[in-house]
Amino acid sequence: MSGMPSERPRRREVLDALRAARAPLGVAEVAERLGVHANTARFHLDALAAEGAVDRTVEQPSGPGRPRTVYAPRPGMDRGGARGYRLLAQILLSRLASDGPAARANATDAGREWGRYLVDRPPPFQPLTGDEAAGRLTALLDDLDFAPQPDGELIRLRHCPFLELAEEYGPLVCDVHLGLMQGALAELDAPVEADRLEPFAEPGACLAHLRRG
Repeated sequence: MSGMPSERPRRREVLDALRAARAPLGVAEVAERLGVHANTARFHLDALAAEGAVDRTVEQPSGPGRPRTVYAPRPGMDRGGARGYRLLAQILLSRLASDGPAARANATDAGREWGRYLVDRPPPFQPLTGDEAAGRLTALLDDLDFAPQPDGELIRLRHCPFLELAEEYGPLVCDVHLGLMQGALAELDAPVEADRLEPFAEPGACLAHLRRG
Protein backbone atom coordinates (compact mmCIF):
# COMPACT_ATOMS: atom_id res chain seq x y z
CA MET A 1 0.00 0.00 0.00
CA SER A 2 1.28 3.48 -0.86
CA GLY A 3 2.82 5.31 2.07
CA MET A 4 3.87 2.23 4.10
CA PRO A 5 6.98 2.86 6.26
CA SER A 6 9.10 0.40 4.24
CA GLU A 7 8.48 2.47 1.11
CA ARG A 8 9.44 5.79 2.64
CA PRO A 9 13.25 5.44 2.45
CA ARG A 10 13.06 4.65 -1.27
CA ARG A 11 10.59 7.47 -1.85
CA ARG A 12 12.93 9.89 -0.10
CA GLU A 13 15.77 8.70 -2.35
CA VAL A 14 13.63 9.44 -5.39
CA LEU A 15 12.85 12.91 -4.09
CA ASP A 16 16.51 13.55 -3.26
CA ALA A 17 17.47 12.55 -6.81
CA LEU A 18 15.01 15.05 -8.25
CA ARG A 19 16.32 17.79 -5.96
CA ALA A 20 19.92 17.08 -6.91
CA ALA A 21 19.14 17.29 -10.64
CA ARG A 22 19.51 20.56 -12.54
CA ALA A 23 16.44 19.86 -14.65
CA PRO A 24 13.28 17.73 -14.43
CA LEU A 25 13.90 13.99 -14.78
CA GLY A 26 12.00 11.25 -16.53
CA VAL A 27 11.25 7.81 -15.16
CA ALA A 28 14.20 6.16 -16.92
CA GLU A 29 16.65 8.77 -15.60
CA VAL A 30 15.48 8.36 -12.02
CA ALA A 31 15.64 4.57 -12.33
CA GLU A 32 19.19 4.75 -13.68
CA ARG A 33 20.40 7.10 -10.95
CA LEU A 34 19.00 4.91 -8.19
CA GLY A 35 19.71 1.54 -9.78
CA VAL A 36 16.10 0.39 -9.64
CA HIS A 37 13.59 -0.92 -12.16
CA ALA A 38 11.69 1.72 -14.14
CA ASN A 39 8.37 0.47 -12.75
CA THR A 40 9.67 1.02 -9.21
CA ALA A 41 10.76 4.56 -10.06
CA ARG A 42 7.43 5.29 -11.74
CA PHE A 43 5.49 3.98 -8.72
CA HIS A 44 7.30 6.29 -6.31
CA LEU A 45 7.25 9.28 -8.67
CA ASP A 46 3.50 8.96 -9.12
CA ALA A 47 3.04 8.62 -5.34
CA LEU A 48 5.09 11.77 -4.74
CA ALA A 49 3.02 13.59 -7.34
CA ALA A 50 -0.19 12.47 -5.61
CA GLU A 51 1.19 13.74 -2.27
CA GLY A 52 1.96 17.11 -3.83
CA ALA A 53 5.72 16.78 -3.31
CA VAL A 54 6.60 16.87 -7.02
CA ASP A 55 5.16 18.36 -10.20
CA ARG A 56 4.51 16.08 -13.16
CA THR A 57 4.55 17.65 -16.63
CA VAL A 58 4.68 16.50 -20.21
CA GLU A 59 7.78 17.71 -22.03
CA GLN A 60 7.22 18.38 -25.71
CA PRO A 61 9.81 16.63 -27.90
CA SER A 62 12.21 18.72 -29.96
CA GLY A 63 12.02 16.20 -32.79
CA PRO A 64 10.20 13.01 -33.74
CA GLY A 65 9.04 10.83 -30.87
CA ARG A 66 6.52 10.67 -28.10
CA PRO A 67 6.23 13.42 -25.45
CA ARG A 68 8.15 12.60 -22.28
CA THR A 69 6.70 12.83 -18.79
CA VAL A 70 9.14 14.50 -16.42
CA TYR A 71 9.11 15.20 -12.69
CA ALA A 72 10.49 18.10 -10.66
CA PRO A 73 10.36 18.76 -6.91
CA ARG A 74 8.01 21.44 -5.72
CA PRO A 75 9.63 24.33 -3.87
CA GLY A 76 9.49 24.09 -0.11
CA MET A 77 10.26 21.58 2.59
CA ASP A 78 9.45 17.89 2.27
CA ARG A 79 6.02 17.36 3.84
CA GLY A 80 6.81 13.75 4.72
CA GLY A 81 8.32 12.60 7.98
CA ALA A 82 7.27 12.78 11.60
CA ARG A 83 5.67 15.73 13.39
CA GLY A 84 6.49 16.97 16.89
CA TYR A 85 3.27 18.70 17.91
CA ARG A 86 3.41 17.30 21.43
CA LEU A 87 6.88 18.79 21.87
CA LEU A 88 5.58 22.11 20.56
CA ALA A 89 2.73 21.97 23.08
CA GLN A 90 5.21 21.20 25.88
CA ILE A 91 7.34 24.18 24.86
CA LEU A 92 4.37 26.54 24.86
CA LEU A 93 2.95 25.18 28.12
CA SER A 94 6.31 25.46 29.86
CA ARG A 95 6.51 29.10 28.77
CA LEU A 96 2.97 29.70 30.02
CA ALA A 97 3.77 28.00 33.33
CA SER A 98 6.68 30.42 33.85
CA ASP A 99 4.17 33.27 34.23
CA GLY A 100 3.69 32.22 37.85
CA PRO A 101 0.41 33.20 39.53
CA ALA A 102 -0.95 34.64 36.27
CA ALA A 103 -0.44 31.39 34.34
CA ARG A 104 -3.78 29.80 35.16
CA ALA A 105 -5.79 32.94 34.40
CA ASN A 106 -3.93 33.29 31.10
CA ALA A 107 -4.66 29.66 30.23
CA THR A 108 -8.36 30.15 30.94
CA ASP A 109 -8.44 33.34 28.86
CA ALA A 110 -6.79 31.56 25.93
CA GLY A 111 -9.36 28.77 26.18
CA ARG A 112 -12.23 31.30 26.24
CA GLU A 113 -11.03 33.00 23.08
CA TRP A 114 -10.78 29.68 21.24
CA GLY A 115 -14.15 28.58 22.59
CA ARG A 116 -15.72 31.68 21.08
CA TYR A 117 -13.98 31.00 17.80
CA LEU A 118 -14.91 27.32 17.54
CA VAL A 119 -18.66 27.65 18.05
CA ASP A 120 -21.24 29.10 15.64
CA ARG A 121 -23.14 32.02 17.11
CA PRO A 122 -26.94 31.72 16.75
CA PRO A 123 -28.82 34.18 14.51
CA PRO A 124 -29.91 37.49 16.06
CA PHE A 125 -33.13 37.47 18.10
CA GLN A 126 -33.18 33.67 18.22
CA PRO A 127 -31.88 32.93 21.72
CA LEU A 128 -31.04 29.39 22.68
CA THR A 129 -32.53 27.64 25.66
CA GLY A 130 -30.22 26.26 28.31
CA ASP A 131 -30.72 22.74 27.01
CA GLU A 132 -30.01 23.80 23.43
CA ALA A 133 -26.82 25.58 24.47
CA ALA A 134 -25.68 22.57 26.51
CA GLY A 135 -26.35 20.41 23.46
CA ARG A 136 -24.25 22.71 21.28
CA LEU A 137 -21.44 22.58 23.83
CA THR A 138 -21.64 18.79 24.00
CA ALA A 139 -21.42 18.61 20.20
CA LEU A 140 -18.34 20.84 20.22
CA LEU A 141 -16.65 18.72 22.89
CA ASP A 142 -17.46 15.62 20.86
CA ASP A 143 -15.86 17.17 17.77
CA LEU A 144 -12.76 17.86 19.87
CA ASP A 145 -12.60 14.19 20.93
CA PHE A 146 -13.53 14.58 24.60
CA ALA A 147 -16.17 11.82 24.34
CA PRO A 148 -18.69 13.87 26.37
CA GLN A 149 -21.63 12.30 28.17
CA PRO A 150 -24.25 14.81 29.36
CA ASP A 151 -25.93 14.04 32.68
CA GLY A 152 -28.19 16.84 33.87
CA GLU A 153 -26.02 19.71 35.08
CA LEU A 154 -22.89 17.65 34.42
CA ILE A 155 -20.96 16.70 31.32
CA ARG A 156 -18.65 13.75 31.78
CA LEU A 157 -15.51 14.03 29.68
CA ARG A 158 -14.54 10.40 29.17
CA HIS A 159 -11.52 11.04 26.98
CA CYS A 160 -8.82 13.68 27.17
CA PRO A 161 -7.13 14.40 23.83
CA PHE A 162 -4.29 16.05 25.77
CA LEU A 163 -3.98 13.44 28.53
CA GLU A 164 -0.17 13.28 28.76
CA LEU A 165 0.07 17.07 28.79
CA ALA A 166 -2.64 17.27 31.46
CA GLU A 167 -0.72 14.78 33.59
CA GLU A 168 2.49 16.77 33.13
CA TYR A 169 1.17 20.32 33.48
CA GLY A 170 -1.95 19.63 35.53
CA PRO A 171 -4.24 22.61 36.10
CA LEU A 172 -2.98 24.64 33.14
CA VAL A 173 -4.39 22.22 30.58
CA CYS A 174 -7.63 21.85 32.54
CA ASP A 175 -7.93 25.64 32.74
CA VAL A 176 -7.72 25.79 28.96
CA HIS A 177 -10.52 23.22 28.74
CA LEU A 178 -12.72 25.14 31.19
CA GLY A 179 -12.07 28.40 29.39
CA LEU A 180 -12.95 26.78 26.09
CA MET A 181 -16.34 25.71 27.44
CA GLN A 182 -16.94 29.12 29.02
CA GLY A 183 -16.06 30.93 25.79
CA ALA A 184 -18.30 28.71 23.69
CA LEU A 185 -21.31 29.26 25.99
CA ALA A 186 -20.64 33.00 26.13
CA GLU A 187 -20.56 33.19 22.32
CA LEU A 188 -23.87 31.33 22.24
CA ASP A 189 -25.26 33.97 24.64
CA ALA A 190 -26.59 31.02 26.58
CA PRO A 191 -28.52 31.08 29.88
CA VAL A 192 -26.03 28.53 31.15
CA GLU A 193 -22.33 28.69 31.94
CA ALA A 194 -19.50 26.30 32.68
CA ASP A 195 -18.97 26.80 36.39
CA ARG A 196 -16.04 24.50 37.11
CA LEU A 197 -14.15 21.45 35.91
CA GLU A 198 -13.12 18.59 38.17
CA PRO A 199 -10.13 16.77 36.68
CA PHE A 200 -10.24 12.98 36.99
CA ALA A 201 -13.13 13.22 39.45
CA GLU A 202 -14.33 9.74 38.52
CA PRO A 203 -12.47 6.69 37.28
CA GLY A 204 -12.06 7.40 33.59
CA ALA A 205 -13.78 10.81 33.52
CA CYS A 206 -13.48 14.48 34.32
CA LEU A 207 -16.62 16.35 35.34
CA ALA A 208 -17.68 19.67 33.81
CA HIS A 209 -20.28 21.41 36.02
CA LEU A 210 -22.84 23.65 34.33
CA ARG A 211 -24.82 26.38 36.08
CA ARG A 212 -28.08 27.79 34.83
CA GLY A 213 -28.27 31.56 34.73
